[in-house]
This record gives sequence, structure tokens and C-alpha cells, in this order.
Amino acid sequence: MKKLTRTAAALVCAAAMTITGAAPSFGQTNDMTAQAVDTNNDDWLHAEGSRLYDMNGNEVWLTGANWFGFNCNEACPHYLWSADADDCLTEIADRGINIIRFPISTELIVSWMKGKPNPVNSFSCNTDPAFTINADFCAEDGKTPVDSMQVFDIMMKKCKEHGIKAFIDIHSPHTDNSGHNYNLWYGKAGVTTDVWIDSLVWLADKYKDDDTLIGYDLKNEPHGKGQEGKEAAKWDGSKDENNWAYAATRCAEAILDVNPHALILVEGVEQSMSGAMEGDYWGMPDRRDNSPYIGAWWGGNFRGARKYPIKPKQGTSQIVYSPHDYGPSVYAQTWFDKNFTEETLLKDYWYDTWAYINAEDIGPELIGEWGGHMDGAENQKWMTLLRDYMIKHHINHTFWCLNTNSGDTGGLWDDLGFQAGKGTTIKWNEPKYKLFEEALWQTKSGKYIGLDHQVALGKNGISLNDFYTNYAKSEGSNLDGGKTSDGKAVNADPSKTTTSTTKPVVTTTTTSDSTTSTSSTTTTPEVSNRTFGDSNCDGTIDMSDVVLIMQSLANPNKYGISGSDEKHMTEEGQKNADVVGNNGVTTDDALAIQLYLLGKYTKLPVE
Repeated sequence: MKKLTRTAAALVCAAAMTITGAAPSFGQTNDMTAQAVDTNNDDWLHAEGSRLYDMNGNEVWLTGANWFGFNCNEACPHYLWSADADDCLTEIADRGINIIRFPISTELIVSWMKGKPNPVNSFSCNTDPAFTINADFCAEDGKTPVDSMQVFDIMMKKCKEHGIKAFIDIHSPHTDNSGHNYNLWYGKAGVTTDVWIDSLVWLADKYKDDDTLIGYDLKNEPHGKGQEGKEAAKWDGSKDENNWAYAATRCAEAILDVNPHALILVEGVEQSMSGAMEGDYWGMPDRRDNSPYIGAWWGGNFRGARKYPIKPKQGTSQIVYSPHDYGPSVYAQTWFDKNFTEETLLKDYWYDTWAYINAEDIGPELIGEWGGHMDGAENQKWMTLLRDYMIKHHINHTFWCLNTNSGDTGGLWDDLGFQAGKGTTIKWNEPKYKLFEEALWQTKSGKYIGLDHQVALGKNGISLNDFYTNYAKSEGSNLDGGKTSDGKAVNADPSKTTTSTTKPVVTTTTTSDSTTSTSSTTTTPEVSNRTFGDSNCDGTIDMSDVVLIMQSLANPNKYGISGSDEKHMTEEGQKNADVVGNNGVTTDDALAIQLYLLGKYTKLPVE
């Protein structure tokens, strides 16, 4: 729920660059400082309860920002008309942002899927040594930008180099700078529900072996008021086309069929049924008193998820609920009518609308959009309260937004420019960044923590392996009140992982008579019908089995065979978990299952 604008200066600059390729004053960009690229494809995440974990069962925290433009007529991230992508990503990483949410349109992805990618507009690129900018994005002539799909692919490659993860959000079915105002995920630019699903499946399949693009936000802010009936998104148990819960489940299943490791982010709706009077129904006229509907921010209403949670056939380990929340500068909602506090916000709006999902351990949450103007008053107060609540309760988030041209909120950036010999200069809104920065994942000593196991997050950050090897136990991070924790690094080179083969069972047969005694020893493999890898005995092998193994090793009193937790490992589960065949469960078993799930092994060692 925000307006996207373009400043007059930006339009003039963009027009000049479209004609010339780059302004004459542009100079050589700064040298890239990104490190060697991690190509192990081992950074996929999964959910267990309300938390997200890496493949070794280490907790992670997604703390990022939005960078829009692929959803707009420009078909590329905004400000690449006057800035170099590497310079921007360098600053994003150095400032501790470990993930970027890229809004995009279904229409644009469909153009890629059909092999006819839409062109980009207002994009500056040039390979001339006198004013090089975005050189990697140039066509053969050295000054014409490549198409929109190539721009996206190059952006993902550069994010990987800088240790930044990414996910997309379908901001609208059609390409439009104001497309977010449209209610539904279908009905524009020839996009049907099936086309929407097919396009996301196509992209998920394209990127299934690249853990830079770790997730898919299925639709930005499905909304509409209940009295609009079929024209508004609802959340119930029906199979109606406008039932967002049903459509999101279908789409999640289709994506997970091609990439079972992707995170699926599902937003809420705008209104839900209140149950005020018997006989009320979706589509009926509203009432001034005892309204049949309960409202929320667009994409923020998850009241229906209590009864109808998102449960794809593959399980819920990849589902992340993603509400949006804004302050009074965007709209003066009723819960801001008092001297609001965290307690009143929870009571009047947050808890029953979305916060219960995290609080009751139903699933992880990622606040996909939050932010606003620094007014020194009520809006800033709200931002501070939400920020602190997210930190205290380990809620993932992506701030809206980096861009300066969001009319309702402004951005973390105030201005961007490019000068010869100096590259891109970004002027940050420092007071806003300071408020936001406290909610970035970081060690107690202030090192920003990335989500890549090998590549550090900018010059001020560390990799995930570095954190769990050198910081988690000694100083911890700003999560959960700063508690320290154990962790296990992911092997930097899975091809060098050594695992034992199945140990043979030795049987001895002794025969004797009155004169001789002989012994013969034969070795035969152990035969079993058990499901190796299924440590939690739920009939399937997935990341929840890995998590249970790691939990049982780290906290045997709670998760071991005699553990106090109701989901502790059983004797049968322990036998299933011994996939390496060392007559005991170790971290090697967890690693072997992870590599099997990632496709590094075609079968488990014991099989």
C-alpha cells in the first residue's frame, strides 16, 4: 500500500541516458570488492516451528530491504539510470542488508518464459573506459542494455558475489508502476491463475540450482473489501478462484514440485469475515454497526489462517507467512487513535491479525513491507515499536524500501548520482537507516551476519559459517536477547565430504565333531525395511529429520531418546537416522541426509 513516483530530475537523467547510453560525465566505477563466489548450492533454508534454519539446523534471521523496479514499466531496478549496480550492491552489503526483496510482475516473467523478454527502459550502461557504468549489462555495441531477463540474471549473479540473498514478489499481474493497487493475482495482461502459477514454476525451475534466489513471495498484498465479492481476495476453505488460501496452496505445491528447497512466502488479505451476525456471507453489503468484515492493511490479514493454514502436500517446512504493516503516515487506522504502545497494538491489531502465527509457533513470519517517513512523531514511534517487537520475537523482515521514489514512505536512500572517476555516490537517509539498522542481524560486536555459508556480507560483515564457527558461542547476536548458541559450519566443498560405507554384519558359524573344530566367518550386509533418514518417523525424508538429529545431539535431555520434548527422537528414529552406518548418530548423518536432499547423493550411504 504505497505510491511509486519518479522525480523530475530522475526522468530527465533517465531520458538522457536512454539516448546516449551514459552521460558524458560518467567515469570508471570502483573496483569490485566482492569475494569468490560460493557455488555449492547449500544455502537453502527451511522452517521448523516459527524459526528458519540452514541445512545444518543453524538458526538464521532474514533482515533485508525492498528494491523495486522490475514490477514497473522500466523492467529493471530503479536508479540504474544513474547508478552502477555493483556500487549499489556493495553499499547494500556493507550496510548489513542480507537479503533483497525484488518486486516483479507476472507479465514480465511470462515474456521471459515465452523467449521474448521485454526490453528495459531508463537504464544506463556503457563500456567506454572514459565513463564506464554497468558494463556487464551492455549488449555488443557497448552502450545498449541487454533485455530484462538478462538484467535479472546478472543482478542475481552480482548478489551472489556480494553475499546477498534475494527473493521475488509478484507485485501485480501486469507491468505497471501502480500495479499494486489491483486486487488480485489474475485478470490483467492476459494473466490467469494458471498462467501465474506456470510462470512462477518456470522461474523456480530455472533457478533451482542457484541458492541466491531462495524464495518466492507469491503475490503482493492480495486485497479488496468483502462487499466487492468475487473481485476481492478472500481467505476461506473454498475452491473459489478468488480464495487466496486455495490459490496460494496450489501455487506452492507446483513450485515445490520443481524446487523443494525454495521458501514460499504467503501474504494475507485485506478483510476477513467477522462473524458478527449469523447468516453473514462474503460479498454482502457492509454495515456501519456490527460490520460483517474485519479490516487490515492490504496483505496483512491472516485471521483466516487459523482455520485454514497453508498446508501444501509437501508439508509446511518451506512456508513463510508474510504480513505487511505500516504506520499512521500511510493511513490513520483506528488502532492509532490512542496513545498506542506495543501492548495496545498487540491487543487492537497485531496479535489476532498476524502476530499469533509466530507467537504460537505455527510458522515463521517475514514482514515483507514496513517503513515510512521519519516524522519525529507517531509514525516514527510506530516504526520503533514494530522494530523492537521483531527483534524480540525473531521475526524476519524486509524494509520498504531502498528507493527514494516511494511516495507514501520515502526510502533508505535520499539520492544517487554518478561522477567520473568516483563511481556512484549514494546519500543515505541516516536517521532512518539508524532506526532500521538495529534490526539487522549482527553480532554483539557489530559484525553483520550474512546468509551465505562462504561469502562474507560486505566489508563489515561475516559469512554464516564464520558466525557459527567463531561468534555464535562466544558472543552471540542481537537475536533472542543476545543468547549464545552452538552451531555447525557447512562443508565448504561437499565433494570432499567423507562418509563411511555400511558396516558389514559379522556372523560366525562353528561346526565340531569328535576330532576337529572349524570356524568359518562370512560377511553379509544388514538387511532392513526401515526408512533410512526418517529420524522423526513421519514417513518422509525432509529437512525436519535433519533438524531433529541436530537437536538431539545439541540437547539430548530434551530431544534425545529419553528427552522431555514430545517430539524427541525415538529408538526407531535413531536407527533410521544412522544413515552413514557408524552404529550411532552423529553430525555426519545429518550432513549425509542434507546432501541427499540437495541432490548431491542419489542415495543414502547405507542404501
